[in-house]
Amino acid sequence: MDKSLRVACLGAGYFSQFHHDAWARIEEAELVGIADRDLEKARQTGHPAFDRLEHLLEATSPDLLDIIVPPQTHLEAIRTALDHGVRAIICQKPFCASLEEARTAVSLAQEAGVPLIVHENFRFQPWYRVMARALAAGDIGDVHQLTFRLRTGDGQGPEAYLSRQPYFQAMERFLVHETAVHWIDTFRFLLGDIRAVYADLRKMNPVIAGEDAGYIIFDFDQGVRAIFDGNRHLDHAAENTRTTLGEALLEGTRGTITLSGNGSVALRAFGETGSRTLLEPQDWCGFAGDCVFELQNHVIHGLLGKRDFENTAAEYLRVIEVEQAIYRSAKEGRKQGV
Repeated sequence: MDKSLRVACLGAGYFSQFHHDAWARIEEAELVGIADRDLEKARQTGHPAFDRLEHLLEATSPDLLDIIVPPQTHLEAIRTALDHGVRAIICQKPFCASLEEARTAVSLAQEAGVPLIVHENFRFQPWYRVMARALAAGDIGDVHQLTFRLRTGDGQGPEAYLSRQPYFQAMERFLVHETAVHWIDTFRFLLGDIRAVYADLRKMNPVIAGEDAGYIIFDFDQGVRAIFDGNRHLDHAAENTRTTLGEALLEGTRGTITLSGNGSVALRAFGETGSRTLLEPQDWCGFAGDCVFELQNHVIHGLLGKRDFENTAAEYLRVIEVEQAIYRSAKEGRKQGV
């Protein structure tokens, strides 16, 4: 199949490797260039390299810009891309430096008629898609609660995060803003909108600036609850703790769905001791069940008119609002409506 959409990337840092690899595997897309303020990093990708976004856009005329840089640069990059006439933009999370900036970015994209998608990829992990299908089929009856236990095992000691993403140590808002935000979106994907939150957050490692452990309780309609139990110091039973980053239970009146650290999903019927497998563990390509590929492929198919977009920036504003309510709850020690 001929390549049909030209894609350019802004960013050549650690996580960008998963974006670049995924674009190379999407038949309908052609990666035409990469920009990074560190030109050597951009050159090391093997693609046409640029040290400024403007130069990248002028030289390559992409249909889509994939923004893979820190939040404080998002709004400027989105403005620049819109000024250069791109047809669509994907932007990594955390999305923009503030809710106000995020709202401005959404407004600018809407005025230009350009789809703006947040690269929130966890809902595209295969185990959560399997859970969503089981819920739609009524396999566990009426849902009572969903629990996720984050156990990355990478947060101990003075060297925590330095080998992979050293900027983690300097983030004043860390566990929720950088990590738990994935599950704000995923919980909404599975259970619907969030009505209230209660959070108890704490910092365990003195060398980092922000929180790295805590509990968050989410309220949904019909009395449904979700619990995020996060601790980056502790691990879980997995050869690669970054496959799922933890373990989950989705519990209902007719059964329980279990996510294990190897990416397998099992359903145990209410009253039974055995279970049946819904998803076998696999050697996934890319990151965490190849969710980067799945999100990017989803956007390409959306641009080609084959499906509606998930994770539009306009819809994602709700995730940021919930995140802010979580921090308010932790500060004030009480439940916050959203």
